[in-house]
Amino acid sequence: MQNKFPSIVCAGEALTDMISMGQDQWHSLVGGSTWNVSRVLARAGVATGFAGAISEDVFGDQLYAASAAAGLDLRLLQRNHHAPLLAIVAQSSPPSYFFIGDDSADLHFDVSALPEGWSQDLAWAHFGGISLARQPLASTLVTLAQQLKSQGVKISYDPNFRNIMDERYDHVLQTMTPLADVIKVSDEDLCGLFRTDDPQAGLTQLRRMNPHATYLYTRGAEGASLLIGDQVWHTPTPRINVVDTVGAGDASMAGLLYSLYLHPERDARSHLHYAVASGAAACTAAGAQAVPVEQVVSLFTQLQQASQRS
Repeated sequence: MQNKFPSIVCAGEALTDMISMGQDQWHSLVGGSTWNVSRVLARAGVATGFAGAISEDVFGDQLYAASAAAGLDLRLLQRNHHAPLLAIVAQSSPPSYFFIGDDSADLHFDVSALPEGWSQDLAWAHFGGISLARQPLASTLVTLAQQLKSQGVKISYDPNFRNIMDERYDHVLQTMTPLADVIKVSDEDLCGLFRTDDPQAGLTQLRRMNPHATYLYTRGAEGASLLIGDQVWHTPTPRINVVDTVGAGDASMAGLLYSLYLHPERDARSHLHYAVASGAAACTAAGAQAVPVEQVVSLFTQLQQASQRS
Protein backbone atom coordinates (compact mmCIF):
# COMPACT_ATOMS: atom_id res chain seq x y z
CA MET A 1 0.00 0.00 0.00
CA GLN A 2 1.32 3.46 -0.93
CA ASN A 3 2.55 5.51 2.03
CA LYS A 4 0.80 8.73 2.91
CA PHE A 5 2.30 11.87 1.48
CA PRO A 6 4.42 14.08 3.77
CA SER A 7 3.01 16.14 6.61
CA ILE A 8 5.71 18.78 6.14
CA VAL A 9 7.31 19.83 2.86
CA CYS A 10 10.33 22.08 2.45
CA ALA A 11 10.57 23.65 -1.00
CA GLY A 12 13.64 25.33 -2.45
CA GLU A 13 17.29 24.64 -3.12
CA ALA A 14 19.54 21.68 -2.50
CA LEU A 15 23.15 22.48 -3.34
CA THR A 16 26.75 21.51 -2.84
CA ASP A 17 29.03 23.65 -0.69
CA MET A 18 32.57 23.69 -2.08
CA ILE A 19 34.69 24.74 0.89
CA SER A 20 38.28 25.89 0.53
CA MET A 21 40.70 23.83 2.62
CA GLY A 22 43.71 25.88 1.54
CA GLN A 23 46.54 25.01 -0.83
CA ASP A 24 44.16 24.52 -3.77
CA GLN A 25 42.20 21.82 -1.96
CA TRP A 26 38.39 21.80 -1.71
CA HIS A 27 35.89 19.82 0.35
CA SER A 28 32.33 19.26 -0.84
CA LEU A 29 29.33 19.10 1.51
CA VAL A 30 25.65 18.62 0.69
CA GLY A 31 23.47 21.50 1.84
CA GLY A 32 20.98 24.20 1.02
CA SER A 33 18.86 26.10 3.53
CA THR A 34 15.46 24.51 2.90
CA TRP A 35 16.98 21.09 2.19
CA ASN A 36 18.81 21.25 5.54
CA VAL A 37 15.51 21.91 7.32
CA SER A 38 13.87 18.96 5.57
CA ARG A 39 16.72 16.61 6.47
CA VAL A 40 16.61 17.53 10.16
CA LEU A 41 12.85 16.97 10.29
CA ALA A 42 13.04 13.64 8.47
CA ARG A 43 15.86 12.38 10.69
CA ALA A 44 13.71 13.31 13.69
CA GLY A 45 10.98 11.00 12.44
CA VAL A 46 8.57 13.49 10.85
CA ALA A 47 7.07 12.51 7.48
CA THR A 48 8.87 15.13 5.42
CA GLY A 49 9.46 15.79 1.75
CA PHE A 50 11.85 18.07 -0.07
CA ALA A 51 10.27 19.66 -3.13
CA GLY A 52 13.09 20.73 -5.40
CA ALA A 53 15.29 19.69 -8.30
CA ILE A 54 18.86 18.42 -8.37
CA SER A 55 21.28 17.44 -11.14
CA GLU A 56 21.94 13.96 -12.54
CA ASP A 57 25.72 14.09 -12.01
CA VAL A 58 27.93 13.15 -9.07
CA PHE A 59 26.81 16.17 -7.04
CA GLY A 60 23.17 15.27 -7.57
CA ASP A 61 23.96 11.67 -6.66
CA GLN A 62 25.37 12.81 -3.32
CA LEU A 63 22.30 14.92 -2.57
CA TYR A 64 19.97 12.10 -3.56
CA ALA A 65 21.83 9.59 -1.37
CA ALA A 66 21.81 11.97 1.60
CA SER A 67 18.09 12.59 1.11
CA ALA A 68 17.41 8.87 1.09
CA ALA A 69 19.61 8.30 4.14
CA ALA A 70 17.70 10.97 6.08
CA GLY A 71 14.38 9.32 5.29
CA LEU A 72 12.99 12.09 3.09
CA ASP A 73 10.06 11.30 0.83
CA LEU A 74 11.86 11.00 -2.50
CA ARG A 75 8.66 11.27 -4.55
CA LEU A 76 8.92 15.07 -4.42
CA LEU A 77 12.61 15.27 -5.35
CA GLN A 78 13.14 15.86 -9.07
CA ARG A 79 16.28 15.27 -11.14
CA ASN A 80 17.18 16.78 -14.48
CA HIS A 81 20.11 17.06 -16.87
CA HIS A 82 21.06 20.64 -15.96
CA ALA A 83 24.23 21.59 -14.08
CA PRO A 84 24.49 21.40 -10.27
CA LEU A 85 24.10 24.44 -8.03
CA LEU A 86 27.40 25.10 -6.23
CA ALA A 87 28.22 27.45 -3.37
CA ILE A 88 31.92 28.34 -3.49
CA VAL A 89 33.05 29.13 0.06
CA ALA A 90 36.48 30.74 -0.22
CA GLN A 91 36.63 31.43 3.52
CA SER A 92 34.27 31.07 6.45
CA SER A 93 35.36 33.90 8.74
CA PRO A 94 34.67 36.51 7.63
CA PRO A 95 32.37 34.80 5.13
CA SER A 96 33.41 35.00 1.50
CA TYR A 97 31.33 33.05 -0.99
CA PHE A 98 29.55 33.08 -4.32
CA PHE A 99 27.21 30.79 -6.24
CA ILE A 100 27.65 28.99 -9.56
CA GLY A 101 24.45 27.97 -11.30
CA ASP A 102 23.06 30.41 -13.88
CA ASP A 103 21.00 27.63 -15.49
CA SER A 104 21.30 24.92 -12.86
CA ALA A 105 18.97 22.07 -12.02
CA ASP A 106 17.23 23.79 -9.11
CA LEU A 107 15.84 26.50 -11.41
CA HIS A 108 13.96 23.87 -13.41
CA PHE A 109 11.82 22.57 -10.55
CA ASP A 110 8.37 21.79 -12.00
CA VAL A 111 5.39 21.87 -9.62
CA SER A 112 3.15 20.32 -12.30
CA ALA A 113 5.37 17.23 -12.29
CA LEU A 114 4.77 16.49 -8.61
CA PRO A 115 2.70 13.34 -7.99
CA GLU A 116 -1.06 13.71 -7.84
CA GLY A 117 -2.33 14.35 -4.32
CA TRP A 118 1.11 15.24 -2.97
CA SER A 119 -0.25 18.05 -0.77
CA GLN A 120 -3.34 16.25 0.55
CA ASP A 121 -1.77 15.36 3.92
CA LEU A 122 0.24 18.56 4.24
CA ALA A 123 0.18 20.52 7.51
CA TRP A 124 3.20 22.79 7.02
CA ALA A 125 5.20 24.04 4.03
CA HIS A 126 8.57 25.71 4.51
CA PHE A 127 10.16 28.22 2.12
CA GLY A 128 13.26 30.39 2.10
CA GLY A 129 16.94 30.50 1.26
CA ILE A 130 18.43 31.58 -2.04
CA SER A 131 15.73 29.70 -3.94
CA LEU A 132 13.53 32.78 -3.46
CA ALA A 133 16.23 35.02 -4.96
CA ARG A 134 16.77 33.00 -8.14
CA GLN A 135 14.39 33.29 -11.07
CA PRO A 136 12.38 31.61 -12.44
CA LEU A 137 12.39 29.39 -9.33
CA ALA A 138 11.48 32.26 -7.01
CA SER A 139 8.23 33.01 -8.84
CA THR A 140 7.40 29.31 -8.96
CA LEU A 141 7.82 28.97 -5.21
CA VAL A 142 5.95 32.17 -4.30
CA THR A 143 3.00 30.98 -6.38
CA LEU A 144 3.20 27.57 -4.70
CA ALA A 145 3.23 29.17 -1.25
CA GLN A 146 0.15 31.21 -2.14
CA GLN A 147 -1.68 28.12 -3.40
CA LEU A 148 -0.85 26.07 -0.32
CA LYS A 149 -1.86 28.90 1.99
CA SER A 150 -5.25 29.05 0.25
CA GLN A 151 -5.63 25.31 0.95
CA GLY A 152 -5.17 25.91 4.69
CA VAL A 153 -1.55 24.74 4.86
CA LYS A 154 0.56 26.65 7.39
CA ILE A 155 3.57 28.45 5.94
CA SER A 156 6.99 28.95 7.50
CA TYR A 157 9.58 31.28 6.00
CA ASP A 158 13.28 31.83 6.62
CA PRO A 159 14.77 34.49 4.31
CA ASN A 160 18.28 33.35 5.29
CA PHE A 161 19.93 36.43 3.80
CA ARG A 162 22.76 35.98 1.31
CA ASN A 163 24.62 38.56 -0.76
CA ILE A 164 22.51 37.94 -3.88
CA MET A 165 19.45 39.33 -2.06
CA ASP A 166 19.63 42.97 -3.11
CA GLU A 167 16.79 45.42 -3.87
CA ARG A 168 15.32 42.92 -6.31
CA TYR A 169 14.49 40.66 -3.37
CA ASP A 170 12.32 43.28 -1.66
CA HIS A 171 9.19 42.21 -3.55
CA VAL A 172 9.66 38.59 -2.47
CA LEU A 173 10.12 39.65 1.16
CA GLN A 174 7.02 41.83 0.99
CA THR A 175 5.01 38.96 -0.53
CA MET A 176 6.21 36.02 1.56
CA THR A 177 6.13 37.76 4.95
CA PRO A 178 2.34 38.35 5.01
CA LEU A 179 1.78 34.73 3.89
CA ALA A 180 3.81 33.18 6.69
CA ASP A 181 2.54 31.81 9.98
CA VAL A 182 6.11 31.45 11.30
CA ILE A 183 9.13 33.53 10.29
CA LYS A 184 12.73 32.96 11.37
CA VAL A 185 15.37 35.69 11.20
CA SER A 186 18.79 36.44 12.64
CA ASP A 187 20.66 39.69 13.28
CA GLU A 188 22.53 39.18 10.01
CA ASP A 189 19.30 38.57 8.10
CA LEU A 190 17.69 41.74 9.40
CA CYS A 191 20.69 43.95 8.66
CA GLY A 192 21.08 42.50 5.17
CA LEU A 193 17.42 42.47 4.19
CA PHE A 194 16.79 46.03 5.32
CA ARG A 195 20.26 47.36 4.52
CA THR A 196 20.76 48.73 8.01
CA ASP A 197 23.20 48.45 10.90
CA ASP A 198 20.31 48.24 13.38
CA PRO A 199 18.75 44.75 13.50
CA GLN A 200 16.03 45.91 15.90
CA ALA A 201 14.91 48.51 13.38
CA GLY A 202 14.84 45.77 10.75
CA LEU A 203 12.78 43.53 13.02
CA THR A 204 10.28 46.33 13.60
CA GLN A 205 9.92 46.82 9.84
CA LEU A 206 9.48 43.11 9.26
CA ARG A 207 6.82 42.73 11.93
CA ARG A 208 4.84 45.61 10.49
CA MET A 209 4.43 43.51 7.33
CA ASN A 210 2.76 40.75 9.38
CA PRO A 211 1.88 41.55 12.98
CA HIS A 212 0.11 38.20 13.41
CA ALA A 213 3.01 35.86 12.64
CA THR A 214 5.14 34.01 15.16
CA TYR A 215 8.76 35.22 14.88
CA LEU A 216 11.82 33.20 15.86
CA TYR A 217 14.66 35.69 16.27
CA THR A 218 18.04 33.97 16.66
CA ARG A 219 21.13 35.74 17.98
CA GLY A 220 23.84 33.11 18.02
CA ALA A 221 25.58 32.73 21.35
CA GLU A 222 23.15 35.20 22.92
CA GLY A 223 20.26 32.80 22.47
CA ALA A 224 16.96 33.41 20.75
CA SER A 225 13.58 35.02 21.21
CA LEU A 226 10.05 34.07 20.22
CA LEU A 227 7.73 36.97 19.46
CA ILE A 228 3.95 36.61 19.20
CA GLY A 229 1.94 39.80 19.16
CA ASP A 230 3.00 41.89 22.16
CA GLN A 231 4.56 38.93 23.97
CA VAL A 232 8.25 38.09 23.88
CA TRP A 233 10.04 35.05 25.31
CA HIS A 234 13.83 34.77 25.42
CA THR A 235 16.17 31.93 26.25
CA PRO A 236 19.97 31.67 26.32
CA THR A 237 21.76 28.89 24.49
CA PRO A 238 22.58 25.78 26.53
CA ARG A 239 26.17 25.05 27.41
CA ILE A 240 27.74 22.98 24.65
CA ASN A 241 31.11 22.32 23.04
CA VAL A 242 30.84 24.21 19.76
CA VAL A 243 32.46 22.53 16.75
CA ASP A 244 31.03 25.00 14.24
CA THR A 245 27.78 26.90 13.66
CA VAL A 246 27.11 25.75 10.08
CA GLY A 247 23.46 24.80 9.72
CA ALA A 248 22.49 25.95 13.22
CA GLY A 249 19.85 28.37 11.95
CA ASP A 250 18.29 25.72 9.71
CA ALA A 251 18.26 23.26 12.61
CA SER A 252 16.54 25.78 14.89
CA MET A 253 13.89 26.36 12.22
CA ALA A 254 13.37 22.61 11.93
CA GLY A 255 13.19 22.31 15.70
CA LEU A 256 10.46 24.91 15.93
CA LEU A 257 8.42 23.24 13.18
CA TYR A 258 8.90 19.85 14.86
CA SER A 259 7.67 21.19 18.18
CA LEU A 260 4.70 23.10 16.72
CA TYR A 261 3.57 20.13 14.65
CA LEU A 262 4.10 17.23 17.03
CA HIS A 263 3.53 19.03 20.34
CA PRO A 264 0.76 21.63 19.92
CA GLU A 265 0.07 21.30 23.66
CA ARG A 266 3.35 23.02 24.54
CA ASP A 267 3.43 26.67 25.52
CA ALA A 268 5.41 29.26 23.57
CA ARG A 269 8.43 29.14 25.87
CA SER A 270 8.71 25.37 25.43
CA HIS A 271 8.51 25.70 21.65
CA LEU A 272 11.35 28.25 21.86
CA HIS A 273 13.39 25.92 24.07
CA TYR A 274 13.07 23.12 21.53
CA ALA A 275 14.07 25.38 18.64
CA VAL A 276 17.16 26.59 20.53
CA ALA A 277 18.04 23.06 21.63
CA SER A 278 17.88 21.88 18.01
CA GLY A 279 20.09 24.73 16.82
CA ALA A 280 22.58 24.17 19.64
CA ALA A 281 22.78 20.45 18.95
CA ALA A 282 23.72 21.20 15.34
CA CYS A 283 26.73 23.17 16.60
CA THR A 284 28.22 20.07 18.21
CA ALA A 285 28.99 18.45 14.83
CA ALA A 286 30.98 19.67 11.84
CA GLY A 287 28.95 21.01 8.93
CA ALA A 288 25.19 21.07 8.55
CA GLN A 289 24.19 17.83 10.24
CA ALA A 290 20.95 16.25 11.41
CA VAL A 291 21.99 15.17 14.90
CA PRO A 292 20.10 12.42 16.77
CA VAL A 293 16.81 13.62 18.22
CA GLU A 294 17.85 12.23 21.61
CA GLN A 295 20.61 14.84 21.77
CA VAL A 296 18.11 17.62 21.04
CA VAL A 297 15.73 16.30 23.71
CA SER A 298 18.55 16.29 26.27
CA LEU A 299 19.35 19.96 25.60
CA PHE A 300 15.63 20.79 25.56
CA THR A 301 15.24 19.22 29.00
CA GLN A 302 18.22 21.22 30.24
CA LEU A 303 16.62 24.47 29.09
CA GLN A 304 13.23 23.54 30.54
CA GLN A 305 14.75 22.76 33.92
CA ALA A 306 16.81 25.96 33.95
CA SER A 307 13.69 27.97 33.15
CA GLN A 308 11.77 26.34 36.00
CA ARG A 309 14.53 27.21 38.44
CA SER A 310 14.70 30.87 37.44
